[in-house]
Amino acid sequence: MTAAQDELKQAAAQAAVQRIQSGMVVGLGTGSTAAFAVSALAKRMQSESILVVGVPTSARTAAQAESLGIPLATLEEQPQLDLAIDGADEIEEGSLHLIKGAGGALLREKLVEASAKELIIVADASKTVVQLGTRFPIPVEIVRFGWKSTFKRLEALGCHPVLRMDAAGNPFITDEQHYILDCNFGAIANPAELAAAIKGTVGVIEHGLFIGMATLALIATPSGLETLTAPAIS
Repeated sequence: MTAAQDELKQAAAQAAVQRIQSGMVVGLGTGSTAAFAVSALAKRMQSESILVVGVPTSARTAAQAESLGIPLATLEEQPQLDLAIDGADEIEEGSLHLIKGAGGALLREKLVEASAKELIIVADASKTVVQLGTRFPIPVEIVRFGWKSTFKRLEALGCHPVLRMDAAGNPFITDEQHYILDCNFGAIANPAELAAAIKGTVGVIEHGLFIGMATLALIATPSGLETLTAPAIS
């Protein structure tokens, strides 16, 4: 990630945080862009004395928010959120369907963000695509027991799964103690259909296709901030 990309992500994160009002319960995403949003929220809470409760999507985000003095609650304590702010690995232009999960928090992200009235995605222009799957694989969270059989079932759907590893060369373990298979399907013609097929696979807990969840995407480009809005539901 370059310094220029960081600046663009910070700009998008700051714009998203300006949409937060005092008294809101806000979902706090996971990843490099979401971390900028958490920092921007903490600064705004301090400078403007607004009151916000955050619901973190990972242990990593919770630790950052706590260190910055943001009051936190669990999803059990706050089952209805006003909005959530997060990044994405890919954003499909037009539909605002997403691929998420490179940070390893896709299950908690989906649970929290499905409980929000509004999901704002912040990113730079490198994350927008005409068709999902052209740049990133789909992370699929699976149970550890019998994971190789789940691998084979996903492979039969037409992808090339890869078990995600950590920096030490061991299988990456999610906050919920699961494995992740990064599944490359190539360009995805029908994301909703594929999402249903993956979710229906024995051994799968959740996947990184976020279909119809984002309401708004704030894309920072060198020429300014671009706002993408989800299509109206007919």
